[in-house]
Amino acid sequence: MQRKGVANLPLHGGHPPHWLFKRMVKLSGAISSAIIEEYSLNEFLNRISNPYWFQAFSCVLGFDWHSSGTTTTTLGALKASLNPEEHGIYLSGGKGAKSRKTPEGIMHAGDIFNLNTKTTETLVKISKLSAKIDNSCIQDGYTLYQHNFFITEKGDWAVVQQGLNTENKYARRYHWLGSQVDKLLNDPHSGISCDMKTPDTLNMSSKESKEAQKISVDLINDNPDHIRQYFKRKNNQMLLEDFTMPEHHPVLDMDISDEEYEVLKKAWEIQPENYEELILLKGIGPKKIRALALISDLVYGEPASWQDPVKYSFTHGGKDGFPYPVDREVYDNSIQTMCDALEQARIKKDDKLKAIKRLDDFLS
Repeated sequence: MQRKGVANLPLHGGHPPHWLFKRMVKLSGAISSAIIEEYSLNEFLNRISNPYWFQAFSCVLGFDWHSSGTTTTTLGALKASLNPEEHGIYLSGGKGAKSRKTPEGIMHAGDIFNLNTKTTETLVKISKLSAKIDNSCIQDGYTLYQHNFFITEKGDWAVVQQGLNTENKYARRYHWLGSQVDKLLNDPHSGISCDMKTPDTLNMSSKESKEAQKISVDLINDNPDHIRQYFKRKNNQMLLEDFTMPEHHPVLDMDISDEEYEVLKKAWEIQPENYEELILLKGIGPKKIRALALISDLVYGEPASWQDPVKYSFTHGGKDGFPYPVDREVYDNSIQTMCDALEQARIKKDDKLKAIKRLDDFLS
């Protein structure tokens, strides 16, 4: 039996039919306009970064409620319907190759909204960091394949991105809300939705990993040559250190190739000032992030977090109190906002009734 308040996101292929997507674009634009006009741009960002509201929004638009495609198709419809000049918000990024063009889109949004250069450059950095964090710093088995960055005319932002796991055939959606992010590497998510919990997930974005972050930077800045002694050798090759290393010296059950060490050496030459700068360096991916975290624990006794940050029941909690009790006021407010938006949306009466019926089916 399915648990209420939970959405599974199995990977589904294919595309929505043209007739459906055309209507999704129209309806998503109408609802977005109603929310922005009645509430504010920030409230729209707040709703988009709320996993439960996002799921309900997808259902109202008419897409399959439990498919990984809810993310791709809903955001695709929003990208087509949101007009920066009319709505005061710009959606950059997308799926696959489109996600790699996010920085260009952010720069374009900066021009449209007349944001200063420093603000635009900061937003580009936030976009890159949010993607790097969810793809490399959180090692949960899900590889990002889409990244979507919302920017308002005042420079406020939100991120919705999704990763896939080819083994269990599920997707995981990550939500960020800029106004709630104190530090990008200190539990930054407004929600992560997936019904599959991954054991032993390295989470270097957790506040519990703060010391491991600092040690990772120190290990690079002190010259990574000494890191070699903590790893196994391929093909039983021995290094000079192996002959002088005490028998009790611990060795990690992994290896770093010569090419990968060259990346660490180049990082040492740059001398990153903090963990953000370190993980943004070219070539610093999941394996090197994991290696530095393991050495932090092994040598210095500063473990990183190994708790999967996913929340089964999104931001509203669960009926059984897990991961925390349902906040009825927040829950009801989400439903009311969606209902109000449907009532105010400039769409035909029959389309409105069908959308309300889909929302009612989803909530029942």
